[in-house]
Amino acid sequence: MDNTALDYLIGEGLGQYIDFGPSDQVFESERHEMMAAVDPKNRIPFPPVPADLARLHRSVRARKVTTVLEFGVGYSTLVMADALLKNRQDHGVFVDTKLRRNNAFEIHAVDADAEFIEKTKSLLAEDLAEIVHFHQSDVVTASVDGRVATYYENMPNISPDFIYLDAPDQFMASGDIRGISTRHPDRMPMSADILAFEHFLTPGTLILIDGRTANARYLASNLQRGWVHNHDELSDVHTFDLRELPLGPYNRLQIEYCLGSEWLDGLE
Repeated sequence: MDNTALDYLIGEGLGQYIDFGPSDQVFESERHEMMAAVDPKNRIPFPPVPADLARLHRSVRARKVTTVLEFGVGYSTLVMADALLKNRQDHGVFVDTKLRRNNAFEIHAVDADAEFIEKTKSLLAEDLAEIVHFHQSDVVTASVDGRVATYYENMPNISPDFIYLDAPDQFMASGDIRGISTRHPDRMPMSADILAFEHFLTPGTLILIDGRTANARYLASNLQRGWVHNHDELSDVHTFDLRELPLGPYNRLQIEYCLGSEWLDGLE
């Protein structure tokens, strides 16, 4: 366990919500453990990983994020909600009076699994529950420019400045394209949702993907704007930073306040 990350999370008060003790899940064999992540019958949530959760919390805090779009639900939802609550406490007056952000300090979490949504709701204290908006949606297999991918059928109509892509899993999508789908243990998730609204996103938006490298490479091959893609191979984390000139004065002010004026260096 990453003790530095764990110390950070406990220092932020998240130990009162999350049990960081060892998992009680028992695997019958090494193969059973290896296949657990791609077994549609496995209904046991994976234990919290402090390094991953601390990364999310630090990112939301450091970038002064106002609006989160999360694909998936779980401990990550709780951790980002806590970070947004603290952002509201520290930056709420400036955001409310100076920036054009109409879903400020909200996290919108999309997931196909109603049971996991309810489990995540049960984790949230009242002040955090006010920040989180859950969206249950089916997932369908689709042809995107002739390539097989998946879409959530219903999405929140928001403008996030931070996107965390951690769902759907490969077994959630219904349908197929000429017999091809993601529903096989040797396939992998291939979400295309971000491509549909890419051109609505404002410069300074960050996409973070934990694992899902095939999906990240798919997005890198198909996103059309000025994204800077970085893959931290040690942690297996991908980020996409939308580094473009501001769209106008409100976007510029948000970038300068949240990310710092040096973020614009080299763009102007």
